[in-house]
Amino acid sequence: MPYLDARRPTPDARVVVTGAVGFIGSQLLRALVAQHAVSDLLAVDHPLHDSRSRNLEVAPGVPFLDHHQFLAALESGILRPSLIFHLGACSSTTETNWDYLTDNNLRYSQRLWNWCARNNARFLYASSAATYGGGENGFDDAVPLERLRPLNLYGKSKHDFDLWVQAQNAAGVPGPRQCVGFKFFNVFGPGEAHKGRMASMVFHGYRQIRVNGRVNLFQSHREGFADGGQLRDFIYVKDVVQVILAFTARPEVSGLFNLGTAKARSFRELLEATFDTMGLVPKIDYVPMPEDLRGKYQYFTEATMARTLAAGIPYTPTPLAEAVSDYVTFLNGEQGA
Repeated sequence: MPYLDARRPTPDARVVVTGAVGFIGSQLLRALVAQHAVSDLLAVDHPLHDSRSRNLEVAPGVPFLDHHQFLAALESGILRPSLIFHLGACSSTTETNWDYLTDNNLRYSQRLWNWCARNNARFLYASSAATYGGGENGFDDAVPLERLRPLNLYGKSKHDFDLWVQAQNAAGVPGPRQCVGFKFFNVFGPGEAHKGRMASMVFHGYRQIRVNGRVNLFQSHREGFADGGQLRDFIYVKDVVQVILAFTARPEVSGLFNLGTAKARSFRELLEATFDTMGLVPKIDYVPMPEDLRGKYQYFTEATMARTLAAGIPYTPTPLAEAVSDYVTFLNGEQGA
């Protein structure tokens, strides 16, 4: 993949994806390649020295800049994109280095927002359902942000940026031509293999089933939830990409929006669908939840999608069983099955 040096003029890319080597970013870039000339696009991420670099195979020929070079090129005037998809961040929900999270998830995002505001560019960015915390205030994107209490530092870093954007708007600070934040719920699908512990349960379950013929799920440590009965709003990455792109067709729409299916399903149901696709009878063992997750674990998430629909954004999520089947077919292909 061509590597652009930010110290010299570069092609005038109009559309930038940060976090392009990551999970959602790489799948968004795949879709953009089908819509734009390669010269119109720019992929941005951390330097390519880990297993994630394989994700860029979906976008052959798209130029790449590491995130520091990109910011330098942007703020020095070398690059002047009209649209930035900012999906780059530290996404580990177990990260404990607050300074690292602040630098990557807050300050970097603020600098991009400010640049877009000064240059009349559009800014679509990743927030997170982790900002809702334990769900005591529900999962409605119309709930005042001040009421939310994230359970972990990752969620706090995302929430702090949402609050900062809200403060800029309230103070009348001119913002980007379009600013949309997406509160992603539990996204799964192709492109997540590099995430390790943070990859979806479909990914981990598939691998466990292939090796052991059975899978582990967490026991419940909360009354009212059966083992494996913790509920999440699982959404397929292909649906996420479709919704993101739909917002680009509505440049007059700005705001902070949920991105889920509006239907909570249990981890047990998710794994039963995985077994079913693999033609196997479910065999599930329930294991204690790691101590570092207890107290920071969401037992229920379910997006409300009314504001997205009211904004005129087409939205038809793939049924869970169908999405799992499509993903398992992809994983089988990777394994040569």
